[in-house]
Amino acid sequence: MFGKFTVVKVLETRLDATVAGEFRQGLIDFIQKGQVFLVLDLSDVEFIDSSGLGALVSTLKTLGGQGDLVICGVQKSLLLLFELTRLDRVFRLYYDPKEAVEALSS
Repeated sequence: MFGKFTVVKVLETRLDATVAGEFRQGLIDFIQKGQVFLVLDLSDVEFIDSSGLGALVSTLKTLGGQGDLVICGVQKSLLLLFELTRLDRVFRLYYDPKEAVEALSS
């Protein structure tokens, strides 16, 4: 944790249908415990399918404007996916957790 921000490091290399449900539930568990300012570190993630993207969007909707979810560490190939799906306009993307926390704290 960085102050009020919870950094969640995703250890999976693939966010696909096989892990998306459990991944989403894990994030919702954080939110239900009151950790509503989340920095999601995707630096180890090499692949995201529609289920993984859906889990991200669903988590953001769960927050309902009562917190924040930002993403950092997106690899170049995934950045293209975020741009193609226009999710780069939905999620704020940062280089690393430190940059994300600094941006959110200012």
